[in-house]
Amino acid sequence: MSEYGALEPVDVYTRIAENIRRVVHGKDNVIRLATVALLAEGHLLIEDLPGLAKTLLARSLARSIGGRAHRIQFTPDLLPGDITGVMVFDQENRRFEFHPGPVFANVVLADEVNRGTPKTQSALLEAMAENSVTVDAKTHKLPRPFMVVATQNPMELDGTYRLPEAQLDRFLMRIKVGYPDHDAEVRAIQGDAAGNTPEDLPAMVQPEELRDVIAAVRRHYVEEEIVSYAVRLAAASREHPEVQYGASPRGSIGMIRAARAWAATEGRTYVIVDDVIAVAPAVLAHRLVLKPDAELRRRSTLDIVQQLLGTVPFPVPRAAGTYYR
Repeated sequence: MSEYGALEPVDVYTRIAENIRRVVHGKDNVIRLATVALLAEGHLLIEDLPGLAKTLLARSLARSIGGRAHRIQFTPDLLPGDITGVMVFDQENRRFEFHPGPVFANVVLADEVNRGTPKTQSALLEAMAENSVTVDAKTHKLPRPFMVVATQNPMELDGTYRLPEAQLDRFLMRIKVGYPDHDAEVRAIQGDAAGNTPEDLPAMVQPEELRDVIAAVRRHYVEEEIVSYAVRLAAASREHPEVQYGASPRGSIGMIRAARAWAATEGRTYVIVDDVIAVAPAVLAHRLVLKPDAELRRRSTLDIVQQLLGTVPFPVPRAAGTYYR
């Protein structure tokens, strides 16, 4: 039992992670980061080549949570109203009524989000930023908790559109799945032959329980020196010679929110420097825009974040074990 409610955050993480591992094999750190985004009530962007279990991971995460989960398959002909909902004239009542779209759910899976047009992609922006949508000048609140789990293919592939920087900034984290190792790929084939799918996974936590856990995570203690370290990391990204636009203050806030959730997955109610370091690449890399010459040299924003983690000084602990394990 937790001092904040019926469930400990670490128990929720363990349940969800073990549930997802039944169908997603050999990706423990990816699963952990995805669950961290959930515990921080942040939106998650999963980016990688086709066939690397992006959608499988997203569906498994959605199935692990009770409540409503809707999937939106992004295509070039998808319209904003197909996401947010539309006003429909009711012949019987002689008035227009709002018919909610699939964004009205606890978990929204936006599959191949960068195959939609920029106008359609932007339909998610208000929902992600404000937990509401506005149709015909009327605002409609979304359920809580609310999380968008989006998948996207690399920009090099045909038929993709670049996500606007403003929308990228609304994602708490971006993660890449990567190719599985030999043993994980063998288990994936065996699981496919056995018919194991995300639809077979049970819900591990209900929305009202998850709301309590998220509230508990947000109260986890963070020393001012660790907050200062996160701010220095974000500020260093703005001053890096290869970066045109660095992380916004939302990036600093995101690091601390994610660090609190990472600490929760280890059963702690306080944050240490290692927590910030663990989440910084996933929180910061997609918020950076490189200068053209850096892109020509095939530098990546992840390279820049790793460099910052190696150069920005750690806070000096005032007592043994204050900031470190």
